[in-house]
Amino acid sequence: MYFLSLLQFRSIFAIQSKFKTIMHPKNNHTTYNFDDLILSHSSLAKFVFVNEHGTKTIDFSKNDAVFHLNKAILKANYNITDWRIPKGYLCPPIPGRADYIHHISDLLNEDSSKTDIKGLDVGVGANCIYSILGSQIYNWKMIGCDINLDAINAAQHNVNLTEALKKNIEIRHQKDNANIFKGIIKEDEYFDFTMCNPPFHTSEAEASKGTMRKLSNLRKDGATGLNFGGQANELWCNGGEVLFIKRMIKQSVAFKTQVGWFTTLVSKKENLPKIYKQLDKLKATHKTISMKQGNKQSRFIAWNFKTN
Repeated sequence: MYFLSLLQFRSIFAIQSKFKTIMHPKNNHTTYNFDDLILSHSSLAKFVFVNEHGTKTIDFSKNDAVFHLNKAILKANYNITDWRIPKGYLCPPIPGRADYIHHISDLLNEDSSKTDIKGLDVGVGANCIYSILGSQIYNWKMIGCDINLDAINAAQHNVNLTEALKKNIEIRHQKDNANIFKGIIKEDEYFDFTMCNPPFHTSEAEASKGTMRKLSNLRKDGATGLNFGGQANELWCNGGEVLFIKRMIKQSVAFKTQVGWFTTLVSKKENLPKIYKQLDKLKATHKTISMKQGNKQSRFIAWNFKTN
């Protein structure tokens, strides 16, 4: 079984909701053409039905349905031969992930018109989704790294399934849990950007509590039967996302000449002041980029140590 976090479910569900979807102008996932998607991935067909409004859709509370929708999207829109996720790992929503990629492209274009872009995907995960999208949307060279060896092996398998990905994506194992960039960024290596979707809960108990509370809210909206899960390093870490991001900022100083922009998603806007304080303390130039997918709002922080 494949698992969705609450935020992932909301991101996907919002696209089929009655609310107007607001995404990056280059994001082509505002609607789904299920006929075309089924042509690319026939296994999706059994999950598609016509709802009471006469519209083709899927039951977004069914994990297998969402997994096959994502696989169909990757095949139809990004020329992926195949895509797989081990049991128990999170299934990422393509629309929101693509938004992050498009906004990073805008960020890079503010500085130059350079085309040979190289990015580092911190916490690539088993799904390898950001590296795949970076490769297939903009032909970027991507390095994906992770501390979880099973995730590394799964990500590498996803790369190996499509010939084009093997040319653009390299997967590296972070063997030291204390480090984020050290041991991954080589001495003579330069990245135009780094990106990260950090674990945002402080513990398994907090993750479970938050999931049950939000699941109750979803049921009020008519969503039932949802399953939530994921690996520990995907969902929580000591101190949650604030301490993780602050640690990332501290460690980024040592690589300030080797990275154009460091970036990371921030799931909780109330955490921003603490993150800003850390950035200001280290005299980093920073900006916050807001994103919106339907009724879900998100953001990422970008920083560097360049002086004007």
